[in-house]
Amino acid sequence: MTFPLFSQVQLTQDIPKFGLKKRNIGTIVEHYSMPEGKEDGYSLEGLIYQDTVEVSESKIALSTRELSIQCRRDLILIFEFSDKQLPVIK
Repeated sequence: MTFPLFSQVQLTQDIPKFGLKKRNIGTIVEHYSMPEGKEDGYSLEGLIYQDTVEVSESKIALSTRELSIQCRRDLILIFEFSDKQLPVIK
């Protein structure tokens, strides 16, 4: 899965080298495409003060907040193509 730039993601495992823990949240600022058979990489901000951390794709997942925003966008798109009123989501 390719994550969009500026998405909020959470770590799926600890990264002891940097003192980072599973579920720490960062923002994707760069995507590194790799050749077929190798795992893509990402640069994340917000995990270490004024620095980025490079991680492989398997070490991150969309944060719960980002998933909620994506679901809301999907619902809006569905209703844009119908003649129904968009429900209020709280």
